[in-house]
Amino acid sequence: MASGSPYRRELLERLRLPFTAWSPEVDESVLPGERPAATAVRLARLKAQAGARRWPQAWIIGSDQVADVDGRAVSKPGTLDNARSQLRELSGRAVVFHTALALAAPGGGLHERIVDTEVAFRRLSGADIERYLAREPALDCAGSAKSEGLGIALLERLAGDDPTALVGLPLIALAQLLRDQGFELP
Repeated sequence: MASGSPYRRELLERLRLPFTAWSPEVDESVLPGERPAATAVRLARLKAQAGARRWPQAWIIGSDQVADVDGRAVSKPGTLDNARSQLRELSGRAVVFHTALALAAPGGGLHERIVDTEVAFRRLSGADIERYLAREPALDCAGSAKSEGLGIALLERLAGDDPTALVGLPLIALAQLLRDQGFELP
């Protein structure tokens, strides 16, 4: 798996397939004029291709997620100030999280999927934001809300086909891609 994310690693372990996680050096900058869904697909593809160059005879999984607010990408905050700002902006709004998946086959070939999850944030007071960030800063999560943890309390509803997509690796889509390539999964 071409990802350094501990969240993706934990998710992939659910499929009980042997794997190695490796963090590719990929520039994750948004290109000028690029839509958030296109960014997610491009980055997942770049990660899978980087892994395929390093291990050409292996199956390589790449994944990336971009939060989309009115057509604008919202990234990982990195700092508490950025997290506060993001959560103030997302308060009371719907956000689409685009989670892209790329599976590079040994010797070439690339299979891709994108899974969207719509997330409605409840109205957040300044005190709500401070309490949340004091308990779970989520500086490495797009949109500053770690839904698999305390961040779920910031939300009103979720709508999507795969709950694991919101965490960063859409296991339903991945399992289907793997089965399509001959992997035996239940």
